[in-house]
Amino acid sequence: MAVKQFRILLLRRNIVVKNKCKCCGDDIDKDCIALNKKLLDVSLKEFSCLQCLSDTFDCSVEDLQIKIEEFKEEGCTLFK
Repeated sequence: MAVKQFRILLLRRNIVVKNKCKCCGDDIDKDCIALNKKLLDVSLKEFSCLQCLSDTFDCSVEDLQIKIEEFKEEGCTLFK
């Protein structure tokens, strides 16, 4: 029983770390994770928030939010 609880604890820690920006530590949501995968690499394990992504691509956060909506409307499976 203790081993199972330990594994669950490790999984939860990985999930929490996974939902933080690798650059600034801000919380990120599933759409932001999907955008990282769509724009950079599907196999990414660490993600950037919209602000850090906008700095990387030299665009505004609003531009990235528009792209998220476009990808959703196109039916991209990463955004489900």
